[in-house]
Amino acid sequence: MGLDDLVKKAKGALDGREEQAKDALDKAADAIKARTDTGTDATIDKVVDAAKDQLDKQKKA
Repeated sequence: MGLDDLVKKAKGALDGREEQAKDALDKAADAIKARTDTGTDATIDKVVDAAKDQLDKQKKA
């Protein structure tokens, strides 16, 4: 199984569940922020926003 196969499986698993994935990202970000100093909050938010953007692009494709 190659990387392309894994990507296809991941896309298939998320298909139609983008909002659930976004909620999970938010919960994960909150958990990480609770365990780190406030200096990392902006970085965490940036990463979560990028992941959500990718989910939106996947939804449109």
